[in-house]
Amino acid sequence: MAAPARTVAFVEGVRTPFGRAGEKGIYANTRADDLVVKVIRELLRRHPELPPERVDDVAIAATTQIGDQGLTIGRTAALLAGLPKSVPGFAIDRMCAGAMTAVTSVAGGIAFGAYDVAIAGGVEHMGRHPMGEGVDPNPRFLTDKLVDPSALVMGQTAENVHDRYPAITKERCDAYAVRSQERFADAVKAGKIGPELVPVAIRHPELGWGLATEDEPPRPGTTMEALAGLKTPFRPHGRVTAGNAAGLNDGATGALIAGEDTARELGLPVGMRLVGYAFAGVEPEVMGVGPVPATEKALARAGLSISDIGLFEINEAFAVQVLAFLDHFGIAEDDERVNPWGGAIACGHPLASSGIRLMTQLSRQFAERPDVRYGITTMCIGIGMGGTVIWENPAWEGHK
Repeated sequence: MAAPARTVAFVEGVRTPFGRAGEKGIYANTRADDLVVKVIRELLRRHPELPPERVDDVAIAATTQIGDQGLTIGRTAALLAGLPKSVPGFAIDRMCAGAMTAVTSVAGGIAFGAYDVAIAGGVEHMGRHPMGEGVDPNPRFLTDKLVDPSALVMGQTAENVHDRYPAITKERCDAYAVRSQERFADAVKAGKIGPELVPVAIRHPELGWGLATEDEPPRPGTTMEALAGLKTPFRPHGRVTAGNAAGLNDGATGALIAGEDTARELGLPVGMRLVGYAFAGVEPEVMGVGPVPATEKALARAGLSISDIGLFEINEAFAVQVLAFLDHFGIAEDDERVNPWGGAIACGHPLASSGIRLMTQLSRQFAERPDVRYGITTMCIGIGMGGTVIWENPAWEGHK
């Protein structure tokens, strides 16, 4: 006899500060798997009420699974973090939605009854492992014209989204980027961004040891005038620039996911309840529109509409992709419900780790907003996909 599905809780998420990829970045001499170890240990440190042996699985995502991001990183990072050897682990890849898929994967196991508690996470060290390192695309993609040649270059796909939606101008994208930087800077000043960060010891070959305690990518004070002069590297006279897109970044995220009954048993907090999720495919050459069908699919399955959503955490891979989503659903680009603490254009997008950053911020926003019942985390995904997860706020007071 099948058991009824259990309610799945997002207990808490943490992340490392995000760094700029490259030799000058804060993590240039730090291993990717050590970043994952930091977030796993921090989750356990924050929740001594969770016996480590109660962790049923560790799912860690990486887009480029090579070198220090390879070797079944969920299992190896669990061992390195000091979890009991009885705790298994695995690796996941859904490009930018890796951590998001790590969460939905273990959540399915919890709902089915196979797990009680799991750790989900993601890491990307783009300085050590640039996107596409070591890949060998099948020549049939192009010879059989299965995808447009631009499909494998994310910046070109963003230019293609501009082509499809000419009302989304470079000026609108630049204005959105300025707002993202402003909102993120305000959130840092207000102490809203920071409590989820785990400090990371870093080493510089000349300067010695230091401590990473804040994100490296943000550029507070960014202006429209400064963005207007940036180069458009993906197309002559294009619209996508380094200023209205997320950069190349290093970082890791992690979250505790549990059955709500188990969370109550152990005394773990419930930051959010999982309502539903969906992934959808689109033409790879316009992968930025992926969040639209994914959100429509998730809402339909949950019996909700876009008007039920009180908070949106949308990954800002490119400003044009966020604006395409907002225009489709008739949401103003300066709507206070959308990325109220800024987004990836400011703080960075270490590919497979970003999904849990979105979830962590939404969970913390829920705690401040008992007037909001539902929120979503959504992102576009390389090779033409989108992913959306719908969450319910346990602090919602509308039922009272």
